[in-house]
Parts: sequence; C-alpha cells; structure tokens
Amino acid sequence: MDEEKQIDNTAHKQDDSSEEKRAMASDTTAAQTNLHEEVTEPAERQAAAQSNVETVMTGEENTAAEAESQAALSELAKQVESLRTALEERNGQYMRIAADFENFRKRTTKEKEELEHQVKSSTIAELLPIVDNFERARAHLKPETEAEINIHRSYQSVYRQMVDALKRLGVSVMRPEGTEFDPNLHEAVMRQPTDEHPEGTVLEELVRGYFLGDRVLRHAMVKVAAPGSGTEEDSPSPPAESES
Repeated sequence: MDEEKQIDNTAHKQDDSSEEKRAMASDTTAAQTNLHEEVTEPAERQAAAQSNVETVMTGEENTAAEAESQAALSELAKQVESLRTALEERNGQYMRIAADFENFRKRTTKEKEELEHQVKSSTIAELLPIVDNFERARAHLKPETEAEINIHRSYQSVYRQMVDALKRLGVSVMRPEGTEFDPNLHEAVMRQPTDEHPEGTVLEELVRGYFLGDRVLRHAMVKVAAPGSGTEEDSPSPPAESES
C-alpha cells in the first residue's frame, strides 16, 4: 500500500512538473510573441517612414528633373529663336545682294546697249552724206548714151549695196511727206504759204531723215505748210528746236 501511494505521489509530481513545464513553455512562447511584435512594429514603422521618405525624395527628384527639363527646353527655344533671327538676317542680306546684282546687271546691260548705239550711230551718220550724193546723182543725171547708162548702172549697184547694208544694221527711212510736222523727227528749214494743206503739214522732204531702230538717226529737213496764198514765194523758216 505504501508503495502504491509512493507511486501515485511520484506520478502526481511528474504531472505537476509537466504542467509547470507546459506553463513555462506557454509563457515563453507568449513572451517571444510579444517580443516579436514589439520588434516587428518599430521595424514596420521604420519601413513605412523610410517609404514615405523615399516617396518624398522621389517627388523632389521628379520636380527637380522637370525643372531641369523646362530649363533645357527654354534654352533650346532661345537657341532656335536666335538661329531663326540669324537666318532671316542672312536671307535679307541675300535678297539685297541679289537685288543689287540684278540692278547692276540691268544698268550695265543698258549702258552697253547705249554705247553700242552711240558707236553705231556715229559710224552710220558718217556714211549718210555718201548716200545723199548717190540719191542726188540718180535724181539729176539723165544718162543718154550706152556708156552713160553703163556708168549709171555701176554706181547704182554700189548704192543698192550700201542701202542693203544699212538696212541690215537697222537703218530705216523716214516718210514725212503729208504728215504733221513733229519737232522730234523733223527740222523745218522752209515754210510755204498754201491753202491746200493745213498749217504745219510737211510738204516736201529736202534732206532725208533716218531711224536707227526706234531712235532718230538723223532728223529730216522739211518744207512746212504755212497759212496764206500759195502764190507767195517760199520763205525760209528758222530751224525748230528738236528733241533727240
């Protein structure tokens, strides 16, 4: 009996010891859990705080990047505007140079044409008296013999050659008879009173006038109609001022 009681006491003690161990293990686990929670909570707060800091820093970095980008764009816009202004200035200079060159080309071309016209006019003007002599000879000489006819044909052939050469150079003859007197084309050397024609009508060309192109090479010397009776004698008229 005593042994059974001893065994029961031993078992009871073991049970108590096991309960104590379980209690201690439970306390230990709870303590560890509390400790883990205490440790984890600050870590989470720290991580959250760090995340907030990183978010703030990222926002600041984005703001700084945007500011730098805006500054770069502004600088590029200034450069583009400066280049555009420089291009417009260069285009303006080019247009002015082109206009000056075109004016220079036109001026030199006109001066060249004027010089050529003056040289040609002065040269041809020296030949016109020869043409006048041929025409006077043809008007006054009346060949009768065969020898005279041959001579007449010979110088008339030379006359025609000269006239053809003058035509090729642009010389043309004035035809003033019956037209109104024009001081730009004619030079009045005589006036004839007449009732058959209006005053100022060219009655006769005394010295032939010529054009060179569309310009007057030599003014025609003419007889002009004046008011009065046609029985009166011809009266010389002072040369009218002519415009070249």
